[in-house]
Amino acid sequence: MLIKTGKGTITLTALVAIWSVSAIVSLPGLAVSPILDDIDKLFPRASELEVSMLESLPSLMIIPFMLLAGRWSVKRNKIRMLVIGTSIFLLSGIGCMLSRTLTELIVTSTLIGIGAGIIIPLSTGLIVDYFTGDRRVRQLGISSAVNNLTLVVATSAVGYLADIEWHLAFAVYLLPFITLILIPALSHSRPEPEPSDGAQNRQKSLNLRVILGLMLFYFAITFMSLIVTFNTSYLVADSGLRSSDAGVLISLFFLAIMAPGFILNHIIRLLGAAVNLWSLIVMGVGLILMALPHPSLSLLATGAILAGLGYGVMQPIIYDKAATNAPPHLSTLALSIVMAVNYLAILVAPFITEGIDKLFKTSSHSFAYLTNGIMALILALIALLLFRRNRVLGSDD
Repeated sequence: MLIKTGKGTITLTALVAIWSVSAIVSLPGLAVSPILDDIDKLFPRASELEVSMLESLPSLMIIPFMLLAGRWSVKRNKIRMLVIGTSIFLLSGIGCMLSRTLTELIVTSTLIGIGAGIIIPLSTGLIVDYFTGDRRVRQLGISSAVNNLTLVVATSAVGYLADIEWHLAFAVYLLPFITLILIPALSHSRPEPEPSDGAQNRQKSLNLRVILGLMLFYFAITFMSLIVTFNTSYLVADSGLRSSDAGVLISLFFLAIMAPGFILNHIIRLLGAAVNLWSLIVMGVGLILMALPHPSLSLLATGAILAGLGYGVMQPIIYDKAATNAPPHLSTLALSIVMAVNYLAILVAPFITEGIDKLFKTSSHSFAYLTNGIMALILALIALLLFRRNRVLGSDD
């Protein structure tokens, strides 16, 4: 079966290979989360520094290696880079399953960060290489959906496996084996050149002004959305709900991020240049709903879904804009630069949130939802004023 790309066709197997890359980029750090509370029992001699390194080092390694991979992609074979990154990821995952000390676990988890850093820009870079136009936007949406669906399924699997035996939690890191099996299909389906009238061919170099704007925009929406994943368990506890409800709400949030990916082209056609404007409004309203006093589970669920829907529309559009504001040979580099701020936001969000709480002298967990929701609506107001002429906040259609 052949799939139309806007440049020609590729095989269905090659497309599944690209989707499999999108699936594995959501895995780093996932297996560590369920055992963090048990570190003291598993490793009674572990120091606070070692526990901190287990959490932070993998994410810290992702950012520089993402940027390096983007740079390498300009002159090196991307399929070979994909093989190297996936192999490092897979072997490190096996190493995690075999680790017997915390030091071994820190080293192997850090290597996973290196492998993931190489793979992440390729997960979207390959889509940009193989697809163009509306078909590219559609595949970027599907890629985002696959990423978040894998995150939801793998999170459930990790929790179950960790309850059986903590080493089994790292079995999710074996998923790159599937990608390695499928990579030969990509080698046999080479991407066609970008059409002469394609948006990328109008670019002679990176449009640094737009790329910088996309970085700031992506950082902002990622920071605002992270409150759902970081603080929902506290919000649930404050509301007198069951602790298991936090997992339900976070799953709904990621499922909501996933959903728009399958119909992204239809959403863009409906909303046009105002697509980011409406997405910011939906996201802001969702976060404010979660901040209301004494929220019910249904109200929190509605807020989480709205926040996820808004983010789920904007994320793949940002990736498409990054690609179309660079010539074809620099598209993966542009994506790596923009995508890196996602991980930067993950690293600094807890510190910024804590700083805001100290500034306003509050310990209320709902306050962060309120401030982030207001920030989203302020950004929506800016988008209202600028979207018709701004290439970052508006649509290129």
